[in-house]
Amino acid sequence: MTDYTAPIADMQFVATKLAGFSEIAALPGGEDLSEELLASIFEEGGKFAAGVLAPLNRVGDLQGSKLVNGVVQTPDGWKEAYGQFVEGGWNAVPFDPDYGGQGLPLLIATALFDLWHSSNMAFTLCPMLTQAAVEAVSRYGSPEQKDKYLSKMISGEWTGTMQLTEPQAGSDLAQVRSKAVRDGDHYRISGQKIFITYGDHEMTENMVHMVLARTPDAPAGVKGISLFIVPKYLVNEDGSVGQRNDVRCVSIEEKMGIHASPTAVMSYGENEGAIGYLVGEENKGLNYMFTMMNNARLSVGLEGVGICERAYQRAASFARDRVQSREIDGENPEPVAIVRHPDVRRMLMTMRALAEAGRALAYYAAGKLDFAHRHPDAEQKAAAQARVDLLIPIVKAWCTENGSEAAWNGVQVHGGMGYVEETGAAQYMRDAKIAEIYEGTNGIQANDLMGRKLARDGGAEARAMITEMRNLDGALADAGADFAGMRTCLTQGVTALDNATTWMLEQFKGDNVRHAAAGAMPYLRLWGVVCGGWLMARAALTAQADLEAGEGDQNFLAAKIATAKFYGERILPRARAYEAEVVSGADTVMAIADEAL
Repeated sequence: MTDYTAPIADMQFVATKLAGFSEIAALPGGEDLSEELLASIFEEGGKFAAGVLAPLNRVGDLQGSKLVNGVVQTPDGWKEAYGQFVEGGWNAVPFDPDYGGQGLPLLIATALFDLWHSSNMAFTLCPMLTQAAVEAVSRYGSPEQKDKYLSKMISGEWTGTMQLTEPQAGSDLAQVRSKAVRDGDHYRISGQKIFITYGDHEMTENMVHMVLARTPDAPAGVKGISLFIVPKYLVNEDGSVGQRNDVRCVSIEEKMGIHASPTAVMSYGENEGAIGYLVGEENKGLNYMFTMMNNARLSVGLEGVGICERAYQRAASFARDRVQSREIDGENPEPVAIVRHPDVRRMLMTMRALAEAGRALAYYAAGKLDFAHRHPDAEQKAAAQARVDLLIPIVKAWCTENGSEAAWNGVQVHGGMGYVEETGAAQYMRDAKIAEIYEGTNGIQANDLMGRKLARDGGAEARAMITEMRNLDGALADAGADFAGMRTCLTQGVTALDNATTWMLEQFKGDNVRHAAAGAMPYLRLWGVVCGGWLMARAALTAQADLEAGEGDQNFLAAKIATAKFYGERILPRARAYEAEVVSGADTVMAIADEAL
């Protein structure tokens, strides 16, 4: 069973020491925020995670969701747990109080999703998608649409979905074919959508689907896509649920993992056409949908962090209890717990360090997003948004790869028992993989980082962050010999990132985009590992200062420093290998003939 005490302590530390909680509390609307309130929210969120969601994780994996006579049935306990989620007000945490939200920072909501993804990723996908839909309606919906849908979605009484892709489209949304034909004050939607997370279920009385479709005279490609609200049940003028709309779940996928999350094939317009309502203007739907996708990508990155944490704590618990073989250099002839064996310790420390570094990066991005939304100064808002834009693909891709790496190590720590389903270690491996794929595969995130985030501004924001990371060197130097190894590796990592960034920009200037594309994924990994090292170094310096001042939990602080040093000396050196891979170009990647592959 996962020990939720450890991540809550780290959540509090990261939010207050690295992600700018006190600065966010000083912005307009933050008057009632305090570290005590933060701790209380995290404690209650942890209770919900440990007491309600975690016990259902294995149940959901074994039972899965099923489509029975046209109705999606979630596993035992799912509907009751979702009712408790709504009753606790958890869905409303970051949203507008005018529509029933609590108006709390996204940083707090991000930390809560960290807990919930860790305890039960398949369950948490449902509110994750609802929150993304709320963001889109809040930002682009008409006043009438906001009045009709937001309060129920914010409370969680109604859930939301993102419905983008289709059988022929995959990740290429230019190929979307679903049709939307105007019919008075609404549109009639027809077509099919696939891979729709929680596309249907019985947990709530209504669902609000956010659907991409084309009007008859729309231009070809992505410029001709519009966004529509399509409720499962039409909503009456008084806000009550009316007749069933012409939208159906026709099947749910049999998947490798996240069995409890119904991944639906949705059919629109089998009869007269599903009634949909245009969001914003025609042909701007993809721009609007990116609002949802960016929020979802941050949350998907958190899935990687949550799986890291969950897999680590289960493996660490097993390693402390599993007695096997004597210590390699010990005098005691008796077998010891495997946690004493260096290679097992290496795997556990890798898992722990990746979880803490990923958490730091995700929370740091969420804090910047709060600045972008809440800061009264336009220049400060723009600077924060630029940092968010750079970081989102890194958080999504790097953290989810870390989740898979940690889950893999978790099975290995368990040995043969890890390959046996009853231990639970294998479920994390199966669940983790999808996070690298959906909301844009990690390769797509790498292309986004390379093409949109780096090349578009000529590397300005990337250079700004690299400079900020370099500026930590003085503090690490002042910390003395105890931090020398971390300092050396961070310096080498930042230099590798700087060199790779220069090389990438040169490829764009020289019209050698294929060379840049071949290095896009290692370039993103390079960003992730160096950003993680920078934040872990900051964490270590802060923890050391608190230790010397006699403040805080001394055991936690000492463990934080030890984990940061491990990251610095054992994980940060990956940066130099990533740099070498980036600058090797496309020649060896593309050399073999297509038909020889």
